[in-house]
Amino acid sequence: MATPSPNTLSFGGLAKRLVNDCLVEATAMQKALVEAQREQSSLISYLVKNKIAKSAQIAFLLADEFGDPLIDVESIDPEFIPKEHLDEKIVKQYNLLPFFKRGKRLFVAMGDPTRLDAIDAVRFNTGLNIETVVADEEKLSKLIEKILDSSGNASMEGLDDDLENLEISGGDESDKKDKDIVGSAEEEAPIVKYINKVLLDAIKMGASDLHFEPYEKAYRIRFRVDGVLREYARPPVQLSLKMSARLKVMSQMDISERRVPQDGRIKLKISKTKAIDFRVNSLPTLFGEKLCLRILDPSSAMLGIDMLGYEPDQKKLFMDALEKPQGMLLITGPTGSGKTVSLYTGLNILNTEDTNISTAEDPVEINLEGINQVNVNVKVGLTFAAALKAFLRQDPEIIMLGEIRDLETAEIAVKAAQTGHMVLSTLHTNSAPETLTRLRNMGIPSFNIATSVNLVIAQRLARRLCSSCKRPADIPKPSLIEMGFTEADFTKGFTIYEPVGCDQCRDGYKGRVGIYEVMKVTPKIARIIMEDGNSIAIAEAMEAEGFPNLRRSGLIKVMAGLASLQEIAKIVGAD
Repeated sequence: MATPSPNTLSFGGLAKRLVNDCLVEATAMQKALVEAQREQSSLISYLVKNKIAKSAQIAFLLADEFGDPLIDVESIDPEFIPKEHLDEKIVKQYNLLPFFKRGKRLFVAMGDPTRLDAIDAVRFNTGLNIETVVADEEKLSKLIEKILDSSGNASMEGLDDDLENLEISGGDESDKKDKDIVGSAEEEAPIVKYINKVLLDAIKMGASDLHFEPYEKAYRIRFRVDGVLREYARPPVQLSLKMSARLKVMSQMDISERRVPQDGRIKLKISKTKAIDFRVNSLPTLFGEKLCLRILDPSSAMLGIDMLGYEPDQKKLFMDALEKPQGMLLITGPTGSGKTVSLYTGLNILNTEDTNISTAEDPVEINLEGINQVNVNVKVGLTFAAALKAFLRQDPEIIMLGEIRDLETAEIAVKAAQTGHMVLSTLHTNSAPETLTRLRNMGIPSFNIATSVNLVIAQRLARRLCSSCKRPADIPKPSLIEMGFTEADFTKGFTIYEPVGCDQCRDGYKGRVGIYEVMKVTPKIARIIMEDGNSIAIAEAMEAEGFPNLRRSGLIKVMAGLASLQEIAKIVGAD
């Protein structure tokens, strides 16, 4: 054992033992004691939360110090937990878990057995004798969260009362026509609370979309997390009409109309300072209405260009294009590939006091102060083309179109780009070269395309490898060359990683990383366009100019250890 530092003399009890065993440095312990007291937190919780000491080592030390048994949290079966003694408030406050009852004795797993106030609270609440067992603080927190979440999914009656009081901007909930569907206030209350909980859980899990899907004999709720759909819950099928009605009321849809698709929007105010928007679409299916909710996060536009994952050369091309006074910048990719975030990141850079920016979107996904945003409304005749015509009379420097969908919109956008305006927009194509041929197929003359388009960005989102559990993959060199790696790559040296999976991630992945194909319209590429060249000829010219395609950009991410080969093959396809 290491010789105690002179500073340890000022510590007592557990703090002294932690310093003596070299688990925490003396100076760090002094600071931790002060900060834990200030935050009104236990010392153990503070040390684990701030990663000053490893929770597993602390658990071993506590078991040795107090003579309590040490339990492996992963061995606790949630099915056999005495749920009648599971008080959510106490469990969360003290980070403890009653996991076994025998007669008048209740065994409680604790990350910090020094909390006598916690033991007293459980004893008072249950009326039982308490036996404490030491557990890994970090693992215990995750298990508690999992148990409380699952109990919430299983029963709507056990939800927090606060869920009922969430502020939602919605329509009139007193529609008498549909009393048979919506039900009375007493019947509706559990539905209201349950829907609110689902929305909050989706935000907490970092989901991008929610799917409420009715089937003949089942009702399913799924979340899209990191681009992958995962089942969240299966409520009783009898509640399908009530749940769809509630969601439609919240999003100001017509609940009496169940034959045609509808669009709506929900603004969920979760605190005084934070509100989350949901874009809602209803779709009549065979067994009821399927509702899809897209979470619109305004903070995503504030990430900054460095967080999006552009390579240095690609970032320079993007920034150079934004600095040009006129021309078109087009971003392309499938639904959910992050086109809107890229557009708004660019707009946020351009959003200065001396710039007039107007946008037309269907709908406006991210609200930004300083930008004049218009919601396209086809029903009243406010199309993209109509909005664009109006913009040109509003003295703009920069125009952003949510999507170029038809010839009329494309023609006006090209004319605007040719008459001293900067135009940003999106298209649905698979690659940057195909974007230029797509415009020509719409009916735009080749000359206009070549002279108006400055930059085209094709993008995808790939799941990011978890930094905690990824491991090197052993792949033969011939296979790597076949996948697209070059001899120059091997001379530089790189390590390919594969997903494993741990308690920090989902299936070995955590978060997403952007993969980009950034193509500047150079004189050579412009000449091919004017000669009515196809996308293959443009792609070859792009490669010759040194602009990496999506596959190459994906392989660069693999070499950097950010993505796996399986994920890149899934995203950009295999040759």
